[in-house]
This record gives sequence, structure tokens and C-alpha cells, in this order.
Amino acid sequence: MHLRRALLLFAIVLGMAALVASLSRPIEERRRTDTAPRQPREPGPPTASPSPAPAPRPALSFDASEPTTKRVPAGEAATIRVAVPESGSVEIPDMGLIDPASPDTPARFDVLPTRPGRYELLFTPAASDRPEPAGQLVVTSEG
Repeated sequence: MHLRRALLLFAIVLGMAALVASLSRPIEERRRTDTAPRQPREPGPPTASPSPAPAPRPALSFDASEPTTKRVPAGEAATIRVAVPESGSVEIPDMGLIDPASPDTPARFDVLPTRPGRYELLFTPAASDRPEPAGQLVVTSEG
């Protein structure tokens, strides 16, 4: 009975030693022996190659105290920043956009206008409920 236990224990120790030895080989050697030569793959469908992104358009900056007109082509993304003399909110009503603003933090809008037209920018001071013109964005049909 003791001989069986001793042989079983010896077999377990021997198996564990073999397992540890196989796992402790250098990784380069394991990669070489574990990866069998692969069959060449058939070429798949062509894939699109990445192309560089277009250069970002600089932000269109407006100053609510001196309303101006800026242009952007339809279908082109743009960032609009509106500096304000006092705290309040800036709105582009025809686009359904509104953003709070302060003298330190201008209102900011990321837009992708698709329809040509004129879009009024309005500034409403926090101490008032009457909007004032802050500028005009003209979306042109030229691309």
C-alpha cells in the first residue's frame, strides 16, 4: 500500500516538473515551437487604405459687442465661438442651438450646416430677457 502511494506521489511530482519546465522556456523558443507553419491564406476582398483627415478649419470667432458676418460652405463642419461682454447665453435659433457664455468662457457651437442660408446669432445678457444681435453666419452653397 505504501509503495502505491509513493509511486503516485512520484508520478504527480514528475508531471508537475514537466509542466513547469515547459512553461519556463524562453518566450521566443515557445513562440517558435508553438506556432506551426501556417498555410498561405487566400487573398480576401480589397480593403480601404486610410487617408489623412482634412485639415481642421479654424474656429469662426464672433464678438457679441461688434456683430459681424462670417461665411462657411454648406456641408462643411465648423466651430463657432462667440465672445460676450457679460454673462448670458448665445443662441442660433434657426439651428436650435443655445450655449451659456461669460467674458472668460465664450459660447461654443460645433455645426455641420447642410442648407444654405443666413443664420442669426443672438446674445441675451443674464440681467435681461431681450436678445441682441451677436453676428450672422452665412452658409453658402459653394463647396
